Amino acid sequence: MMRALQARLAVILVSVLVPVSAAVPAPRSLNSMVTGAVTSQPIGHYEFCQKYQSECSIRGRSAPAPKISAKGWALVRQVNRSVNGRFFAKTDKEIYGREEVWAYPTNFADCEDYALEKRKELAARGFALSDLLMTVVRKPDGEGHAVLTLRTSDGDFILDNLDNEVKPWHQTPYTFLKRQASFNTGRWVTIENGRDVLVGALR
Repeated sequence: MMRALQARLAVILVSVLVPVSAAVPAPRSLNSMVTGAVTSQPIGHYEFCQKYQSECSIRGRSAPAPKISAKGWALVRQVNRSVNGRFFAKTDKEIYGREEVWAYPTNFADCEDYALEKRKELAARGFALSDLLMTVVRKPDGEGHAVLTLRTSDGDFILDNLDNEVKPWHQTPYTFLKRQASFNTGRWVTIENGRDVLVGALR
C-alpha cells in the first residue's frame, strides 16, 4: 500500500515539475560564452587579415565586458537591421567564384561579410573591436555559418544576417564552435559551452 502511494506521488511530481522546468530561462551561467584554448583561424579570416592587418593586430588583456546604454542598444539593433537589408545574400562561390572569401560587402554578401560590415560600423561608432567578435557556428542542418558576437555586461549577444533581432547567444538555434579572442583580434579561441545553448534555445 505504502509503495503504491509513493509511486503515485512520484508520477504526480514528475507531471508537475517537467512543464515548469521546460519554461525556466537559461541559467545565468549561459549568459556568456566560456572560451577555451587558442584554435585554428578560419582561412577566410586569415586572408582578410593579410589585407586589413591593423584590424587583426589589436592586443591587450581581456577587459570586463562593457555595459551598454539604452542608446547603445538602439544603435546595435539599428545597425543589425540596416546591414541585413542593405545587401543581397549570395554565397562566396556566387560572388567571388571560390569559397571562404571574407570581405566587406558592396552589393552582395555572404554571412561573414554581413558580420564584418556590422563590426566595422559599430566600431566606427565607438564600440571596441575586442567586444565585436567574429564567430563561427553550426546551423541545425549542419551547415557552417558566421555571426557577430557582441560582448556586454549582460552577456553575449548575436548579430545575424538571418535574424533582424539581436538575441542572447543562448536563444539562437546554433552550436557555437569558435570566435575571435577578445585579447587578440588575430587569434581565435574555442567555445567550451557551445552546445549548452541548445538547452536555452528550446521553445
